[in-house]
Amino acid sequence: MRAPSFGSLHNGPAPEQGAESFVELVRAGSARVERIASRSVINGDWYEQAWPEFILLVAGSAALEFADGATRELKPGDWALLPAQCRHLVAWTDPANETIWLAVHLPRG
Repeated sequence: MRAPSFGSLHNGPAPEQGAESFVELVRAGSARVERIASRSVINGDWYEQAWPEFILLVAGSAALEFADGATRELKPGDWALLPAQCRHLVAWTDPANETIWLAVHLPRG
Protein backbone atom coordinates (compact mmCIF):
# COMPACT_ATOMS: atom_id res chain seq x y z
CA MET A 1 0.00 0.00 0.00
CA ARG A 2 1.41 3.39 -1.00
CA ALA A 3 1.44 6.24 1.50
CA PRO A 4 -0.26 9.52 0.63
CA SER A 5 1.90 12.36 -0.68
CA PHE A 6 1.65 15.93 0.57
CA GLY A 7 3.12 19.26 -0.46
CA SER A 8 2.42 22.94 -0.85
CA LEU A 9 2.15 24.96 -4.04
CA HIS A 10 3.79 27.80 -2.10
CA ASN A 11 7.01 25.76 -1.76
CA GLY A 12 9.23 25.43 -4.79
CA PRO A 13 12.01 27.10 -6.72
CA ALA A 14 11.69 30.85 -7.10
CA PRO A 15 12.05 32.00 -10.68
CA GLU A 16 14.50 34.66 -11.78
CA GLN A 17 13.09 38.11 -12.51
CA GLY A 18 11.22 37.95 -15.84
CA ALA A 19 11.18 34.14 -15.91
CA GLU A 20 9.18 31.07 -14.91
CA SER A 21 10.04 27.85 -13.09
CA PHE A 22 8.23 24.53 -13.66
CA VAL A 23 7.97 21.56 -11.26
CA GLU A 24 6.08 18.39 -12.15
CA LEU A 25 4.08 17.34 -9.08
CA VAL A 26 2.48 14.15 -10.37
CA ARG A 27 2.07 12.13 -13.54
CA ALA A 28 -0.58 9.51 -14.26
CA GLY A 29 -0.60 8.05 -17.75
CA SER A 30 -0.56 10.96 -20.17
CA ALA A 31 -1.96 13.41 -17.59
CA ARG A 32 0.39 15.49 -15.47
CA VAL A 33 0.11 18.21 -12.86
CA GLU A 34 2.72 20.92 -12.48
CA ARG A 35 3.46 23.95 -10.35
CA ILE A 36 4.48 27.02 -12.31
CA ALA A 37 5.97 30.07 -10.62
CA SER A 38 6.34 33.33 -12.53
CA ARG A 39 8.03 36.59 -11.59
CA SER A 40 7.51 39.79 -13.61
CA VAL A 41 7.00 37.98 -16.91
CA ILE A 42 6.17 40.33 -19.79
CA ASN A 43 5.17 38.82 -23.14
CA GLY A 44 6.42 35.31 -22.53
CA ASP A 45 6.77 32.56 -25.11
CA TRP A 46 3.83 31.39 -27.21
CA TYR A 47 2.38 27.99 -26.27
CA GLU A 48 0.32 25.81 -28.61
CA GLN A 49 0.07 22.42 -26.98
CA ALA A 50 -1.32 19.25 -28.51
CA TRP A 51 -3.37 18.54 -25.36
CA PRO A 52 -5.96 20.45 -23.29
CA GLU A 53 -4.70 22.25 -20.19
CA PHE A 54 -6.55 23.32 -17.06
CA ILE A 55 -4.88 26.19 -15.21
CA LEU A 56 -5.65 27.70 -11.81
CA LEU A 57 -4.06 30.93 -10.61
CA VAL A 58 -3.19 30.32 -6.94
CA ALA A 59 -1.31 33.51 -5.97
CA GLY A 60 -0.30 36.79 -7.59
CA SER A 61 -1.93 38.07 -10.77
CA ALA A 62 -1.45 37.60 -14.49
CA ALA A 63 -2.92 38.02 -17.93
CA LEU A 64 -3.10 35.53 -20.77
CA GLU A 65 -3.05 36.72 -24.38
CA PHE A 66 -4.47 34.67 -27.23
CA ALA A 67 -3.63 34.48 -30.94
CA ASP A 68 -6.71 36.55 -31.83
CA GLY A 69 -5.41 39.43 -29.66
CA ALA A 70 -7.86 38.83 -26.79
CA THR A 71 -6.44 39.20 -23.26
CA ARG A 72 -7.82 37.78 -20.03
CA GLU A 73 -6.64 38.98 -16.61
CA LEU A 74 -6.53 36.42 -13.79
CA LYS A 75 -6.49 36.79 -10.02
CA PRO A 76 -6.19 34.11 -7.30
CA GLY A 77 -8.92 31.51 -7.67
CA ASP A 78 -9.48 32.15 -11.39
CA TRP A 79 -9.10 29.18 -13.71
CA ALA A 80 -9.19 28.47 -17.43
CA LEU A 81 -9.55 25.39 -19.58
CA LEU A 82 -7.44 25.83 -22.70
CA PRO A 83 -8.33 23.42 -25.50
CA ALA A 84 -5.64 21.63 -27.47
CA GLN A 85 -3.97 23.89 -30.07
CA CYS A 86 -5.09 27.06 -28.22
CA ARG A 87 -2.24 29.46 -28.98
CA HIS A 88 -1.56 31.62 -25.91
CA LEU A 89 1.14 33.40 -23.96
CA VAL A 90 1.57 34.94 -20.53
CA ALA A 91 1.20 38.65 -21.33
CA TRP A 92 2.35 39.72 -17.84
CA THR A 93 2.55 38.56 -14.24
CA ASP A 94 2.59 40.53 -11.01
CA PRO A 95 5.77 42.64 -10.93
CA ALA A 96 5.79 42.88 -7.11
CA ASN A 97 4.95 39.29 -6.11
CA GLU A 98 5.55 35.75 -7.28
CA THR A 99 2.65 34.36 -9.31
CA ILE A 100 1.84 30.70 -8.64
CA TRP A 101 -0.11 28.53 -11.08
CA LEU A 102 -1.39 24.96 -10.93
CA ALA A 103 -1.45 23.45 -14.42
CA VAL A 104 -3.12 20.13 -15.25
CA HIS A 105 -2.12 18.78 -18.64
CA LEU A 106 -4.98 16.51 -19.68
CA PRO A 107 -4.88 13.48 -21.99
CA ARG A 108 -5.37 14.15 -25.67
CA GLY A 109 -9.01 13.70 -26.59
